[in-house]
Amino acid sequence: MTDNCIFCKIANGEIPSATLYEDDDFKVILDVSPAAKGHMLILPRQHYADIMAMPEELTAKAFVLAKKMAAKLEKVLECDGINLVQNNHEAAGQTVFHFHIHVIPRYAKDKLGIGWKPGKLSDADRDELVEKFKTIV
Repeated sequence: MTDNCIFCKIANGEIPSATLYEDDDFKVILDVSPAAKGHMLILPRQHYADIMAMPEELTAKAFVLAKKMAAKLEKVLECDGINLVQNNHEAAGQTVFHFHIHVIPRYAKDKLGIGWKPGKLSDADRDELVEKFKTIV
């Protein structure tokens, strides 16, 4: 736990939250600034700044939990879809530097706008990236 991390304080019960699920590793809460009704956050109880800092076993557990919570959310809200959003670093939209997964219910015409304009993979970029990834252990 980090003393100045709001998600550490929420995950460990120092700050009250609308808790939907909890176990020894995680707490799932309703987001207080939701993109849609039912938007929830999956928070590990221990502090990890981002996905790269988390142990692989705990990362796997987080996404298994996200799948379970998404299934429950679909049943409760009868939504048309679910976004799982997990941002790492400021450039990617991370604003609280404690790993978390957003589970966001979606509806066919909700216009939330989570997405991007697809680009095109050039042959040069493809070849460069394939070669560079072969050299990384």
